[in-house]
Amino acid sequence: MSAKSLPVEKNQMVELTFEDLTHDGAGVAKINGFPVFVPRALPGETGDVKIINVKKKFAIGRLMEIKQESEDRIEPPCPIFKQCGGCQLQHLTYEGQLRHKEKHVREVLARIGGLTSVDVHPVLGMDKPWRYRNKAQVPVGEEEGGLIAGFFAERSHRIVDMKGCDIQHIENDNVVQVVKNLAMKYGVRGYDDKTHKGTLRHVVTRHGKVTGELMVVLVTKGKELPNKKNLVREIQESLPNVKSIIQNINPSRTNVIFGEKTEVLWGEEVIHDYIGDIKFAISARSFYQVNPDQTKVLYDKALEYAQLTGKETVIDAYCGIGTISLFLAQKAKHVYGVEIVPEAIADAKKNARLNGFENVDFAVGEAEKVFPWWYAQGVRPEVIVVDPPRKGCDESLLETIVNMNPDRVVYVSCNPATLARDLKYLDEHGYETKEVQPVDMFPHTTHVECVAVIERKL
Repeated sequence: MSAKSLPVEKNQMVELTFEDLTHDGAGVAKINGFPVFVPRALPGETGDVKIINVKKKFAIGRLMEIKQESEDRIEPPCPIFKQCGGCQLQHLTYEGQLRHKEKHVREVLARIGGLTSVDVHPVLGMDKPWRYRNKAQVPVGEEEGGLIAGFFAERSHRIVDMKGCDIQHIENDNVVQVVKNLAMKYGVRGYDDKTHKGTLRHVVTRHGKVTGELMVVLVTKGKELPNKKNLVREIQESLPNVKSIIQNINPSRTNVIFGEKTEVLWGEEVIHDYIGDIKFAISARSFYQVNPDQTKVLYDKALEYAQLTGKETVIDAYCGIGTISLFLAQKAKHVYGVEIVPEAIADAKKNARLNGFENVDFAVGEAEKVFPWWYAQGVRPEVIVVDPPRKGCDESLLETIVNMNPDRVVYVSCNPATLARDLKYLDEHGYETKEVQPVDMFPHTTHVECVAVIERKL
């Protein structure tokens, strides 16, 4: 479509009716089949929109006035919802969010995976979908001579200062405010990513939902931290549940939060928490699910889909610190976990010892290389579990899984699109997707986790 034939132009005002949401929560309307994406518009609504950007295949608009409002629209409780990029769906009722996520999973499985007859269950949501996050990673900067700490504005690196976040556990909010106030008291400068100057880059806080333990991580540009002793002492005094105060040093000019060097300033190297009956040691850089209540729901479903009787050998790819592996070990004969990050495998072994599991083994490496080695040692898994990052599984791993010929595969996914792609591969290579259970791990955002069970065709 040439620029002259496009149905809209920049700065044009149009009245649109919205029919859907994008994967990142923007409303979708069409003009003669040409899509217009408008943040914070909802399906079923009609409104006046100013076109602010026009591309060859779509346009982006700004919602100026709503003329017909969706029954699912609510007033977002967060005062900075429109500025902050952390949540996308606070203006949509929670019931509406769950319906949208189920619809999204169904559509993606059909469009990308060709899976039109797979049973997709309603999303498992939360009774209380607020204050669920056990981890905050908050950038720190400066504004008019004072420190600010908050999340980045949508699609930018401008920090939106905040007093609190409605999806963070209240203890995390307390930590951020305490550290910000103490840093100002002791002359600690905030970091400026444009000039690469300043000291304090991020405050990272972790909270044990069951234990109540707190970890405070100060991410700094260099080793120097003004008034370090006084700062650490007053953090202890201000936060009775703190068990660990850590400094992580990140001297690089990068968007990555953590640097390679971590030092314990006070207390323990880890805090502890439970998922179900299993205890986990969590370090500053450990991957640990941020919604403990829904993690239990997710892992219980994975365990159910594994259909373990106590006689099975299970392989867990992308095992991280062993969270799913140890859940499976409760009912499996033996579990083998593999992960490419050495520190994660060290944590996984510690967590196995912490809980007294002797029927688990962990290895460092790429799953597609470790799997054949295990197979050569005589390991014959009845069940393989995968929980990959957003990019999904490498095709070489899927090929290896098929070659190992397990009875079933349990796939835990944080990205429905790559899940659909990988399920299509398995369905074309001797397996059949039986059902998919979406789980709402991140209320008020567009993210949705899924668990799928895939069985070998007879």
